[in-house]
Amino acid sequence: MGSLARNVRRLVAVGAGAVAARAAMSAITRSSMARSLDRVNHHGQTVSLKEGPAAAIGASVGAAAGTRKPAHAAAALAAGLGAGAVGLYDDMVGARPQHQAKGLKGHLSALTEGRVTSGAIKIAGVGLAGLIAATLIDADRPIGRGGRWGAVINTMLGAGLIAGTANLMNLFDLRPGRALKVTTVVTSPLSGRGDLAGGVAAGTIGAAAALFKEDLDEQTMLGDCGANAIGALVGLSMAAKSGPMMRGVLLSGVTSLILASEKVSFTQVIADTPVLRELDEFGRKSTRR
Repeated sequence: MGSLARNVRRLVAVGAGAVAARAAMSAITRSSMARSLDRVNHHGQTVSLKEGPAAAIGASVGAAAGTRKPAHAAAALAAGLGAGAVGLYDDMVGARPQHQAKGLKGHLSALTEGRVTSGAIKIAGVGLAGLIAATLIDADRPIGRGGRWGAVINTMLGAGLIAGTANLMNLFDLRPGRALKVTTVVTSPLSGRGDLAGGVAAGTIGAAAALFKEDLDEQTMLGDCGANAIGALVGLSMAAKSGPMMRGVLLSGVTSLILASEKVSFTQVIADTPVLRELDEFGRKSTRR
């Protein structure tokens, strides 16, 4: 693909993601469900979770627009909308007593007690979305020296990477703009590619850019719906450009961060690191007062 065609495709994906995200945000604002999405954030302010569905729709549409094959577009929609849907379910019912559990370990422990939490449903749903997406992007890959079992392992690693990144992004969504900043940092270098990885990354970054203002101003937040969706698409972008070895390395890194979060507060680490703290606080309403 020539540089002109690559740049046009990238702009189309960015634009589609941004336009779809803003259109979805506007539609949700006017809908009857808008008030049910109000929540109280860490500052005690009322914010809306409407950004989550807007991010899921915008990023998924943008990522799909950045692909060149129907199967790849379907993979983007499965990853983003699938992860977003189960995330929205968790946003809506997760506060109920029967669904209460802390962290990945807490949700898995609840399962051993015979209690199915919304978080456990989300984990299973995101895993299924990741598996469908990885299967779709790997379907037209030639079978390598590892044979069919090698291809199966590669797809399972891709599914794990997509699901793991969705979960990890949710762990970053604890302060205004943080998850969107992480998304931008990760997808920016990938979005310059002319392949599937670049198209998915471009669409995702377009949706993120369109939603920054309300998030930083503490008017809206991603919630599990938005964070899981954009995280899954970040994972899809990384999986699209990787073989088994790189997928394994990336999955190991993502898994290590998820496990570390059970014992270490990302927010505290960021607060204790001057450079990260400055980047984390940049653009927030509280720092502009």
